[in-house]
This record gives sequence, C-alpha cells and structure tokens, in this order.
Amino acid sequence: MGNQTADGCNWKLIGELKMDKKLLLKMAKNPNNIPGVYNYCDRWCERCQFTSRCLNFQMGEEMAEGKEINDMNNEEFWKHMENIFKLTHEMLNDMAEKQGIDLSQIEWTEADKAREREIEDSAQNHQCAVASKEYYQIVDSWFNTNEELFKEKEVELNEQLLLGLPSTDPKKEAVTVKDAIEVITFYLHFIHVKIMRALHGKTEDRYEMPDEFPKDSDGSAKIALIAADRSISAWGKLLKQLPKSEDEILEILVLLERLRNMTEKEFPDARKFVRPGFDE
Repeated sequence: MGNQTADGCNWKLIGELKMDKKLLLKMAKNPNNIPGVYNYCDRWCERCQFTSRCLNFQMGEEMAEGKEINDMNNEEFWKHMENIFKLTHEMLNDMAEKQGIDLSQIEWTEADKAREREIEDSAQNHQCAVASKEYYQIVDSWFNTNEELFKEKEVELNEQLLLGLPSTDPKKEAVTVKDAIEVITFYLHFIHVKIMRALHGKTEDRYEMPDEFPKDSDGSAKIALIAADRSISAWGKLLKQLPKSEDEILEILVLLERLRNMTEKEFPDARKFVRPGFDE
C-alpha cells in the first residue's frame, strides 16, 4: 500500500511499465490534487503544506524509492529519463491530434530562430538578471571564504552550552543559524532561475495576442520575490548572529533589496498573481 496514491495508482508499477500513459492520466485526474499547484511553488517539498495534493510530488516521491533512478551515473537513470521523454512525446502528439495539428508540418524558420535569440539576449542582459546573477556569485564566494567564521560560531555556542549561563540559549541560536543558512542556500540560484523565466515570458508576450488570463511571467516573478523576501529575512537573522561579518552581510542585503525593488518595478502585477493553492 505504501506505493499507492489516493486514487489507487501504483507508481512503482508505472515505472516498471515504462510510465504507462493510461495510468499516468488516471493519477492526474485525482480530484484531491490541486491543478497546477507545482507551477509556481518554490520546489521545497519538505516545507510545503500541499505535497499530499501535488501530482508532481507524488510522482517524484514514488519514483525516488529506487536510488538508481536518481543517480545520473547509473544506467537506470537514463532509461527512466528516456521513458519520460517518450511518454511526454506520445501525450503531446495525442493533444495535437485532438486539436487537428500536424506536428510534423511545423517548421522552425529563421524568423523563429531570430526571435528566440532576441528573447534570450533580452533576458540575459536585463538589469534584474544581471543583479540576480551577481547576488548568487557574491553569496557563493562569501560562504566559500567564511568557513572559519562558522567554526568560530560553533565553538562559541558550545562554550555557552557548557557554562550554562542563564542569559543565553545556545541551542536556539544554533537552530536559528542552521535554518538561516538552509533558506539562503536553497533560494540562492532559484531566484535567478525564476527571474530569467519571468523575463523570457515577458518578452515572449510581445509576440502573443493579449488575453485576460494571468501572465506566467508574473507568476514566475512572484515566486522569485517570495524567495527574495525569505532570503532577506534569513540574512537578517545571520546578521544578528555573526557581528564580525556585519559589513559584508549588509552589502549583500543591499544588493538583494535592490534586486527585489527592480523586480517589483519590472513586474508591477507580480505580487497580485494568484498561485493555485497557495494564494487561494
């Protein structure tokens, strides 16, 4: 029973059947799941309240039982990826057929290629992309050059624990530092990736007919902003715990705050975007 989901689908069995299409579609129709909840989440499943209602999580959880599937150096990983690509291609063809679209007749023109280059160049050179890249590079370097700082903090907290001073709570401080580091490192590259997606989407919108639907670019920008909010909060906690690095941490906070402001200006409707499940 441990491999079954609420609708009775067994994902271990699906893996053995090379991701059977009918079983996948059956699981996708589970009424308990929130449609699209995984599109604008932060991918931090361990801290998410909606894993029991997320198709993406359910798939990954069941497939993760086989370690070979998650090891890029293992043949089973690549067999598994091949099965997923094959299934995706089959489902795409089915959808196109229902819409009366012949995918074999779609040509990638020079104009299409030029448009893609324009979209990529526009995103890469945008001030939000430049700032988010600068942020993760600076923070990567900061962690790499401050290993001794964290060792000193560990020694300090252990000494406080041994002394048992009533005015200190070293265990709580240790948890605070650990959690702050986890938040910062988890969102470190995530912010840049989501901002790039948002910028790509905004440029692509120029080529599309306007409609009343919420923009994917705003959804991507919103989760990037949420990640920035949480990172700023985490840096604030580290600032209190690591006074020796006050100047460096303040510089990082200024950069991150500037990035957040630029993103809000570029995507003024991002904060209003309603994410399935999270904001409803």
